[in-house]
Amino acid sequence: MNPTEYSSFPNRREFLAQSAAAMALLSAGQLATAEQKENSGLIKSIESEILFNGRSGESRWFHPRACVVPTGQQDEVLMTLQSISGSDVFGPVHWTLSKDGGKSWSDPELISGLGRTPFDARHEVGVCDVTPQFHPQTNTSIAMGHNVFYRDGVLARPQLNRWPVYTIRNAEGAWSTPRKLTWEDPRGAFIYTSNCGQRVTLENGELLIPLTYGATVDEARSISTIRCQFDGEDITVVETGNALHNGVKRGLLEPSMIHYGDKFYVTIRAEDERGYVAVSDDGLQWEEQQAWSWEDGEPLVMSTTQQHWLEHSDALYLVYTRRAEENAKVIRYRAPIYMAQVDTQTMRLKRETEQVVLPLLGDPKNDPRGVALMGNFNITNVSPDQSWVTVGEHRPFGGYRGDTLLARINWSQPNQLVAK
Repeated sequence: MNPTEYSSFPNRREFLAQSAAAMALLSAGQLATAEQKENSGLIKSIESEILFNGRSGESRWFHPRACVVPTGQQDEVLMTLQSISGSDVFGPVHWTLSKDGGKSWSDPELISGLGRTPFDARHEVGVCDVTPQFHPQTNTSIAMGHNVFYRDGVLARPQLNRWPVYTIRNAEGAWSTPRKLTWEDPRGAFIYTSNCGQRVTLENGELLIPLTYGATVDEARSISTIRCQFDGEDITVVETGNALHNGVKRGLLEPSMIHYGDKFYVTIRAEDERGYVAVSDDGLQWEEQQAWSWEDGEPLVMSTTQQHWLEHSDALYLVYTRRAEENAKVIRYRAPIYMAQVDTQTMRLKRETEQVVLPLLGDPKNDPRGVALMGNFNITNVSPDQSWVTVGEHRPFGGYRGDTLLARINWSQPNQLVAK
């Protein structure tokens, strides 16, 4: 989700100047950091481009998250996305499709049932934070987010009860009626959800879904994994793993999970200036979480922002944001987006492998409020030769007018985890 409420937008001259600067960096479809040069190791190059130009105010698409849908010929890439008009104020969820590796995209279309509708006399309910994932055993795509409540056109505070919401896209491209993922556990009496996160599909077709949950509005949230059966239409919980805890502020949030080698890993957003990682043999029973740090033990300073996994057959990477000298004044340090290789023996990051995936845009020292925030991003392994990071710029002081960006990470060695 996004930072807190903001006000004070730039005037037209300031906005045009910011847009011109951003377009200069993005000329010819590439960001300044994405120079055509050889990088040591697995990362050959990183190229970035604008998918949808939202700084003009025409198409402010946020939460862009994608998955590959095999077709037997040219794979398609399915992306879900939604508009943004305020702090956590989102429009209906849409979908778009690319049949040429992201070079072009269909016009975004509404997913029926994922708009905003009346809930009671004072509230409207919508859906946000959706992540699509292809399910090979049923040849369907599962798009899962969670419900969100609005009052008088803004985010309702406090929120009402929240839970995961999912819809299924079948092989013919039709979307199902949205469904509630039911978890009958009193620990989630107020909220249980899986939002913005990566999920795991097991070989037998079952799903491992990491949840964040709390019994009351004031309780710090915990993390557990649920094992679910999926028949192509309905997701049913059959088992819940152990719990991880953190008592600072809202607790543990927005977990992302991956199965890599013979282990399962979860990376977790927290509110104590840290991000956390935990390891499991079965994806249900987790060892105690540890803060993300460099190999020398120095912890990374993060500010309540999600992290995600990027897997290559030769290395596991974390994609994240963190505090650095250049972004110390930027809200939650949410630019630039970094990636670094994970030492899977120590679960620490290799500092020398850190690279910028998407650069900071703006003047972080003299005008930190003008920096485009990039804290809601997604990872997609598109081919053996390329992986993607997608993000929508969050510009609360720019009228929420932001571009939708794609970074293409080109590998020097084929990613054997991705089928050709």
